[in-house]
Amino acid sequence: MDITLLGTGAPEGLPRPDCPCSACARALGEEARAATSVLVDGTLLLDLTPGVALAAARAGRSLGGVGQVLLTHPHDGPPVEVPAGLPGPVRVPDGRELALLTGHRVRALAMDAPGTGYAVTGPDGLRLLYLPPGGAPAGLEEPAAPYDMVLADAVGRPDALARLRAVGALTAATDVVAVHLDHDVPPGAELRRRLAAAGARAVPDGTTLPVGSYEDVPDVPRRTLVLGGARSGKSVEAERRLEAFPDVLYVATGGTRGGDTEWAARVAAHRERRSGSWRTVETCDLVPLLKDDGPPLLIDCLSLWLTDAMDSVNAWDDAEWASGGERALRARVEQLAGAVRDTRRTVVAVSNEVGSGIVPATASGRRYRDELGRLNAAFASECEHVLLVVAGQALTLRG
Repeated sequence: MDITLLGTGAPEGLPRPDCPCSACARALGEEARAATSVLVDGTLLLDLTPGVALAAARAGRSLGGVGQVLLTHPHDGPPVEVPAGLPGPVRVPDGRELALLTGHRVRALAMDAPGTGYAVTGPDGLRLLYLPPGGAPAGLEEPAAPYDMVLADAVGRPDALARLRAVGALTAATDVVAVHLDHDVPPGAELRRRLAAAGARAVPDGTTLPVGSYEDVPDVPRRTLVLGGARSGKSVEAERRLEAFPDVLYVATGGTRGGDTEWAARVAAHRERRSGSWRTVETCDLVPLLKDDGPPLLIDCLSLWLTDAMDSVNAWDDAEWASGGERALRARVEQLAGAVRDTRRTVVAVSNEVGSGIVPATASGRRYRDELGRLNAAFASECEHVLLVVAGQALTLRG
């Protein structure tokens, strides 16, 4: 079974008509995308969009052999004209299955938003899942047989991938291709980077892909360090890297700080951004978590871990620091770095990048600045992927 992506954009296309945003301005050439429409084995068309016959011709395909046209979502605006020779488009009721003369079987899946998903099984037994824009599967049964390819709104609904992963319908061998792409993310390198973090990829309109070919499935970085200054967006970036995965363990190293209303507001803002399937633990004891097997860890943040570690060795006192505190702290950092090196878990950690400007006025402040720099360097040396977030923009330092 193979598919041809006649379009890969949102229902309004990319760039959007009359939209002045920077993402639309940069959506040129291969980054320009028509509304998503998929031709399966030249016989099944998923979503009828304006200009679909011309899009097929540009891709070197004909719609002459199409025997079934299925719609996945409500189409706003004027009705789309059905090209001559094509059967009328229909939407299959949720839970119903179609058996086509070509040997394909199509089952309609219920979504948590308006629209219908379609699970297509080819004559060769390969399985394709196509989800509508803005939709995620509802009522998935556990466990589920894995799909060979998933076409989904991976940018707008990364939680759809998390739901599929949670029941085994999406595995490391599943080819996840992003469709319904809109102007939420700048096209080009930034889009590819975000999708790779979710184990997904994007391809240009007109691309034909074989279902069941895994060589292009991107490897998800197993250990990632996200650095940045205050309010740079580093925590948002770290959370975004795991939003397509279920059962994430969020490790908060900052504690509760009873009576501090401003700190409580910061913590609440973090919690509101997290997926409802994530769990939270408040601890600075990171080594046992890294040694255990389990779901991905999101550690936020290493700078607060260092504060706790320096408190534990009384590093703020010059005499204590000179008489053994420095050695004790370095041993704790080395132990943490070793645990990162040996861990089998997916880990995303956040830390502050300091020391690029004003020199702290106190000896203890300068000591903290220096030790945080050493900690960041030690942790980064054990990570496949290191990012620096500046003004909300993630710069890849490694990976």
